[in-house]
Amino acid sequence: MNINSTLQRLHASFVKSAGTIVFGMEDGTVSIFGLIFGVAATTSSTKTVLIAGASGAAAAAVSMMAGAYLDVETTRDQTKATLAAGGSGASLSKRLMAAGLSLEQSSAVAKAVQNDRNATDGLLLALSGTAQPALDPAEQALWMLAADFFAAAVPILPFVFLPIGQARIVSAIVTVALLVALGIGRAKLGQQSIGRTVAETVAMGIGAAIAGVAIGMLIDRCFS
Repeated sequence: MNINSTLQRLHASFVKSAGTIVFGMEDGTVSIFGLIFGVAATTSSTKTVLIAGASGAAAAAVSMMAGAYLDVETTRDQTKATLAAGGSGASLSKRLMAAGLSLEQSSAVAKAVQNDRNATDGLLLALSGTAQPALDPAEQALWMLAADFFAAAVPILPFVFLPIGQARIVSAIVTVALLVALGIGRAKLGQQSIGRTVAETVAMGIGAAIAGVAIGMLIDRCFS
């Protein structure tokens, strides 16, 4: 396998997994942003912030990876069960009638595709609302792991290279910038308003940071 074909497969996989990647990055950014600022607000120890951030990022990334795998696998199993249960002409006819076709129309459609398994499966998938490209559970899980961990690293890295006071400011700036980029990505995927989607995404991140700081300061005062 040459490099070009590998890159083409990787690109195709990336495009097919765009929704998973954006979701993973948003989760990693928002959750670790809140965690980091909750810890950083109550300590001047860079080591403490890094330990909390790195352990939280690793745990969250693995958890989201497992969730992505189980979600895609469950959806695939449900699709298989739907096809197995609805493969007969009588079942297909009933499904078409339930979707609003008349008895004559549903019987005619079922009869037209009764000898074509691919056509029958396609109709059943469309009626089930699951007519979409098949996703590989392992592939989606790996993209989720990479996206979640990469995004989680963004608010953490400034604390590796800068004093904690400067790191707080830089971390906030780069994390908000990433949230803006993620908001734009979400808007394009869902064909929604960019302004509204960006505002929602940034608001979630800021809300997580405020919640983290509030909880961190509350616990710090209670145990001081």
